[in-house]
Amino acid sequence: MKTKRSTSYFEFWPSWIIYSPVVLQWLWLSLRYRSLTLPLIANPDIPLAGMVGGSKHQLMAQASGACKEALLPWVAHTKSAAALAQQLDELLTAVQAQNIHLPFVCKPDMGCRGAGVKLIHNKEQLADVLKAYPVGAVLVCQRLAQFEPEVGVFYVRHPDKPQGKIESLTIKHTPFVTGDGHHTIGELVALDVRAGQLLHLYQDRNLQQWNTVLPAGTTHKLLFSASHCRGAVFEDARSLITPELTTRLNEIMSCLPNFYYGRLDVKFKDIESLQKGKSLEIVEINGASSESIHIWDKDAKLSDAIKTLLWQYRTLFKIGAFHRNAGLTPPGIRKLISHWQLERQLTRFYPETD
Repeated sequence: MKTKRSTSYFEFWPSWIIYSPVVLQWLWLSLRYRSLTLPLIANPDIPLAGMVGGSKHQLMAQASGACKEALLPWVAHTKSAAALAQQLDELLTAVQAQNIHLPFVCKPDMGCRGAGVKLIHNKEQLADVLKAYPVGAVLVCQRLAQFEPEVGVFYVRHPDKPQGKIESLTIKHTPFVTGDGHHTIGELVALDVRAGQLLHLYQDRNLQQWNTVLPAGTTHKLLFSASHCRGAVFEDARSLITPELTTRLNEIMSCLPNFYYGRLDVKFKDIESLQKGKSLEIVEINGASSESIHIWDKDAKLSDAIKTLLWQYRTLFKIGAFHRNAGLTPPGIRKLISHWQLERQLTRFYPETD
C-alpha cells in the first residue's frame, strides 16, 4: 500500500533551487522580447506591477465598487518621529473610525510571505509593534475576518479580454494540535507526522506555551498567518472552481483598474458559499510576484510545479508586451533593485510573525 505523504519532497527546498528554471527562462524571454523588465508593467497602475517593494495600502486604495466592498476595512499609518503614545492614540482613533475593533490584524504595508503579520488583542501589543517599525515605515491595521477558512485565488486577465480566469485555487490550513492531558504542546507537535518535521517553524512562535500540557480535547493553533513558509498547509483546490465563483471574481476584479495578474487571499464561510462566490472577504491582493500556491500541496509533483511557474512568468512577459505595444515603457533595472533593497531593509525591523 502506498504511504501517504505529509509533505512533498521539494516543498521546503530553498527557493533559489525551485526558481532556477524561472531565472533561466526570464533571461531567454528578455532576449526574445528585448527587455529584462517587461513583466514590471503587467499591472500598469501598481509600481513594478507588484513584483517587489509594493504598497498594500496603495493597491487596495484603488479598489471601488464590488472590490472595495469585499476588501476587509483597513487603516494605514506612517511611523513618525512623534511620541509613541501620541501616534498610538491617533492610530487607535483612525482604526475605530473605520469600525475596526480589537482584536485586529497589523501587518507591514511593504512585505511578502507573511512577514511581520500580528494579531493585536490590546493597546500594549499594538504599542510593541509600532515601536519596532523605523520612522517612515508604514503599517496597516485591518479588521479581523469573521470567517476562519482561507483560500489563495490566482487570477489572470489578458488585457485584450473582457473576462479573466481563476488559474489556481488553494485552501490554506493553519495547523493545530489537540491536547491529551499528558503531553506538552512541544511534544504534541513533535508527535505530529507533518508538524514534527517542521519544529523550527513552530517553536519560536509558541515559546510561551511550548512546555504547557494541553488539556484533553483542547486545541491550540500553532500560527495565525496562513503563509506556507511560516508553516501553513496548502491544499490544491482547483477542483472547487466553478463558473459562479469565476463570475464573482470577475465582478470584483473589474473594480480594480488595470489589474491583470495576481493572487487574492480570501476568507470564506464554507465550501458551498465559496463555490457560489458568496460571503467572500478579501484580506490582501498581491501582484506580479504572486505564486499559484497549489504547487505547495503535499501531493504536488516537482515537474508540474516547475511548469506552473514557467507558465506564470511567460504570461507576465506576454501581458507586459501588450502594454509596451500600447505605449508603456518598462522601468529600468535600477528601480527594481532599489525597491528590492528597500523592502529587504524594512523586513529586518518587522516583529516575529504570529
